[in-house]
Amino acid sequence: MPKQQNGPKEDSTIQNDLNESFEEEVRAFLSDEEKLHLFDDLTKVNPVTTTTVLKCLQARYTVNLFYTNAGCSLVALNPFQPVSYLYSPELMREYHVALRPQDLKPHIFAVAEQTYRNVQSQIAPVNQSIIVSGESGAGKTWTSRCLMKFYASVAAPVISHKGNETVERIEKRVLDSNPVMEAFGNACTLRNNNSSRFGKYIQLQLDRCHHLTSASIRTFLLEKTRVAYQAPSERNFHIFYQITKGATAEERLEWNLPEGAEYHWLPNSESNLDEDCFEVTRDAMFHLGIDHSTQNNIFKVLSGLLHLGNIQFSNPGDESQPCELEDKTKDSMKAAGALLHIPVEELLESLRIRTITAGKQQQVFKKPCSRAECETRRDCLAKVIYAKLFEWLVLVINESIYADPSAWTNFIGLLDVYGFEAFPENNLEQLCINYANEKLQQHFVAHYLKAQQEEYAAEGLQWSFISYQDNQKCLDLIEGNPLSIFSLLNEECRLNRSSNTDLFQTRIEKALSNNQCLSRNKFSKKPNFIISHYAGKVCYQLAAMVEKNKDPIAPELIQVLQNSKDPLLQKLFPVTERNQTNIKPQNRAAVVTVVAKFKGSLEHLMQILNSTTPHYIRCIKPNADCKAMTFKREEVLSQLQACGIVEAITISAMGFPVRIPLQSFTERYKILRTSCGSNKNRGCDKSNYHTAEQNGNTPVADDERASRSLVFEILQNVIGQTAAEQTGNRAENTSVYCGKTKVFMVNSVLEQLEARRAEVLNEKAFCIQCCWRRFKQRKLAKERWSATVIQAAVRSWLAKNRFQRMRRAARVIKHGWRKWKAKMAALAAAELDEGEEKGFSVPGATLISANPPCSLETTWPLQAIIQFWPLGLVLAAAPITVTGPRRDLCLLACLKVLQENDCYKVESCFFGCGITSIRALPQGSVKFHCKKSPLHYADVSPHMDAYSITGFNQILLDRKKPLPT
Repeated sequence: MPKQQNGPKEDSTIQNDLNESFEEEVRAFLSDEEKLHLFDDLTKVNPVTTTTVLKCLQARYTVNLFYTNAGCSLVALNPFQPVSYLYSPELMREYHVALRPQDLKPHIFAVAEQTYRNVQSQIAPVNQSIIVSGESGAGKTWTSRCLMKFYASVAAPVISHKGNETVERIEKRVLDSNPVMEAFGNACTLRNNNSSRFGKYIQLQLDRCHHLTSASIRTFLLEKTRVAYQAPSERNFHIFYQITKGATAEERLEWNLPEGAEYHWLPNSESNLDEDCFEVTRDAMFHLGIDHSTQNNIFKVLSGLLHLGNIQFSNPGDESQPCELEDKTKDSMKAAGALLHIPVEELLESLRIRTITAGKQQQVFKKPCSRAECETRRDCLAKVIYAKLFEWLVLVINESIYADPSAWTNFIGLLDVYGFEAFPENNLEQLCINYANEKLQQHFVAHYLKAQQEEYAAEGLQWSFISYQDNQKCLDLIEGNPLSIFSLLNEECRLNRSSNTDLFQTRIEKALSNNQCLSRNKFSKKPNFIISHYAGKVCYQLAAMVEKNKDPIAPELIQVLQNSKDPLLQKLFPVTERNQTNIKPQNRAAVVTVVAKFKGSLEHLMQILNSTTPHYIRCIKPNADCKAMTFKREEVLSQLQACGIVEAITISAMGFPVRIPLQSFTERYKILRTSCGSNKNRGCDKSNYHTAEQNGNTPVADDERASRSLVFEILQNVIGQTAAEQTGNRAENTSVYCGKTKVFMVNSVLEQLEARRAEVLNEKAFCIQCCWRRFKQRKLAKERWSATVIQAAVRSWLAKNRFQRMRRAARVIKHGWRKWKAKMAALAAAELDEGEEKGFSVPGATLISANPPCSLETTWPLQAIIQFWPLGLVLAAAPITVTGPRRDLCLLACLKVLQENDCYKVESCFFGCGITSIRALPQGSVKFHCKKSPLHYADVSPHMDAYSITGFNQILLDRKKPLPT
C-alpha cells in the first residue's frame, strides 16, 4: 500500500525534474543570442521548441537572412521590401554550378536546384513538385515567380544558335505567362496588394536531356464574384485599373473610357500600385501570341463590363411592368451594348425579363424581374463573361507553351494557391480557399509527419512517436461522406425551392454536431457557422452561399451573348452551347455545383502531387501590416504552430529523410561492390537458391537475404561502416538503417553514395574510352597499311605502264629519226655530188639535171621539200652539248641568217623531174652572234683567214675557196 501511494508522487517528482532540466537547456541555448542567427538549419537547434525556433528565426530576420531550413521544408520570411541581390542571375548561377548547393546559404534556389538534380539522377519518383504555401501576403506569388525564372535560366540548353532561339522563345513565353495571369487573376485585398484570386499548378516539362521544352498551366476556382463585388478597402482585378490608367487617348475614345470617369466596379482607383503597369501586360500578351487586334477586342469587352456595372434600375410603379433604367445610367447601357456588340433592346430585355418554360408542352412565359433580380442578372452576366475570358486566356497560354507529350519525359511542378484567409465576412469563396489549404496541410501531414513515423515502425526501426496536429477531422467536416458541409450544400442546391438560411443552419448543426471542429457565433444575428481550421477559426456567413454554389446562369443571358456580333464573344459563347443550356434546368440532379467542381479538380491535383517527390516552401508573414523589417512574434508563432513546422523539425532531426527500396538501391549502386565480392555473391546466390529448393524454403526469402547482404557490402565499401540491421534497435549515431524493404539514410550518406557512383562511372567511362580509342587507332593503322599496299601496287602498275609506253614511243621516235636522218644524208650527198659536177660549167648557166630522179622513195610534195630543206640541215647539224633556250636561240639565229642574207638559191627544173639544189653563195665569212656556233662543226677547226668558210659552207663544200658564181 505505501508503495502504491508513493508511486504517483515519485513520478511527478521525476517529471518536474525533467521539466526543470529542459527549461535550463532552453535558457542555456537562448543565452548566447549573438550566435542564434548562425543556425541556418533548425534541425541543429537543441532543444527544438517553439521558443527556440522562434528566437532563431527572429535573429536571422534581424540580420536580413530571410530563408532558413526546417528539415523537410524551407521557411521563407517576407521582408516586405525589394532585395534585388537575393534573386540576381549571378546568384542563380552560383547555386546551379555548386557541387553541394546545400552547403550554401538556405535559399529557394537551393530547393529548385535540388529538384532539378533529382530529375537528373532519375531516382524514383522522378517527377518533382514544389508546394509553396502560406497565408495571404506571405510572398507565395513572388516565390513562384523567382522559381520559374531559375528553371528558365538553368534548364535552357546551349547547343546551337537556332536551338537557343527556340528555347528562348519557350522560356520567354513561360515567364510572360506570369504578368498576364496576375493581371487577370490577382487583386488588392486587405492583407495583400497582389493577392492571387485563383490557384494554379504549373508543370515545367523537361526532355531527355533535362532541358526546358514546354509547360502547362492548370487553374483552380477563379474568384469571379470580385468582378461585381469588392469588399471595403479592396479592389477589383488589376486589369481593370490597367486599362483605365494606361490607355492612350485614342484607345480611351475607342473603348469609351473618358478620363476621370467613375465606375461602381472600380473602387479605390486613386491608389497606385506596381501591378498597374499596362505596358508589361500588353507586351506579355503579344509574346504569347495574342496580336494587337485581339488585345483591343479583349479590352473593349472589359470596358463594356465596367459600363455594365454602372447600370442601375429603379422599382416600377406597377409590379407587372419591368424595372426602369435610371436616367443617369442610360448612357452606360448604350456604351455597354456598343462595346459588347449587343443591341441595347436585347440586352435590356435579358436583364429585366425572365423566361419560364413550364408544362409538358414547354409553354414559355415571360415575367418581369424585381430590382434585386435585375441587379443579380447584371452581375451574373459580368461574371460569366469574365470567367469565360479567363478560361480562354489560360487555353491560349497553354497552346503557346505546351508541346506534345512525346517531346518531354519528366516535369517539375510549381503549386501556387491562395493562402489561408479569414476576413470579417467570409462566404463560399473563403470556404473553398481554406479547404484547399487544409488539403495541402493534410498532404504535408500524411507525407512527412504521419507516413514517416508509421513507415519507421513498419520497417522495424525503434521509434517513439511524436505527437502532431492532424487536421483530418476538419477535412471530414468539410468534405466527408455521407454528411459534410459540402454534401449538405449540394443537397440544398438540388431542391426545387428557394433556400432558407435559418433552416439550412439548423440542418448543419444537427447533422454535424458530433464534429468538434464545428461551432457557431451565437452573438451574431446572421446565420453562420465556424470551422476550426489548422490555422485558426473562421466564421462563414450562410447568406447567398447556396446561390453562389448553384452559380445559376439564366438562359436568356447565354442567348444574348451567343447573338453578339463581337468575334471574341462568339468564341467564348459558341451557338452549339444553346441546346445544352436548355437541357440543364430540366434535370436537377445533373446540376454541377461550384464545390463539386472544385473538389474534383483538387482531388486530381492531389493525385499528381502524390505521384511526385514533394518539396515544401513555407512562406511566413512577419506582420499583418506588411511593414518592412517588422517581426511580430505572436503572429509568426501562430503560423509556425498551424503548419506543424516544429513537429516537422523534430521528426527530420530524429529520422531518415532518404528512403530507397532494396531493389532500387541494389540496381543503382551494385556497381559499387568489389569485383571479387560480386563473383562470390553470384556463386552464393546460385548455391543458396538450390539449397532453398532442397530445404523447401521459398527463393523469395533467399533473394531478400541476398539483397540485404549486398546492401551491407556496398555500404561497407563506400562509407566504411555497416548499416544497422533489422533488430529493432537503433544506435544514436547510426546514419544508415536497413529495414525490411527499404534502406533508410541521411542526406550525407546519399551524397557519399552518389559521389562514389559518379567516380566509378567516370572510371568505367574512361576505360570504355580507352578501349574504343585503342580500337580506333588499330583500325586506323590497319587502314593506313592497307592503303599503302594498294597505293604501292597501283603506282607500280602505273610506272610499268608508263615505262612501256615511253619505251614504245622511244622506239618509234628512234626508228623515225634514223629513217629521216638517212633520207637527209642521202639527199645531202646527192646534192653535193650534183654540185661538184656543175662546178666546172659555165658561170651563170642554169642548172638542169639530166640525170633521172634519185632512187630514194619520196612521198613529200616538192614545195615542202624546197621549204624545209634548210631546216633539216640546221637540225641535223645542231650542237649536241647545248640544250634548252641556248639551243633554240642558235637554231633560230641560223634560220634567220639563211633567210635574211639570201644565203641560198633555189633553182628548180620545170621541164623534168629532179631534186631541188641549194647553192651557198658566201660573200666573205659567215658569222653568228653567239659564243659558240649552233652547228656541230662550227668551232672544231677555226681558221684565221679573212674569207674562211664556216657553217653551211663547210657542210656543203669540201674546199676552202668559194665556188665561182
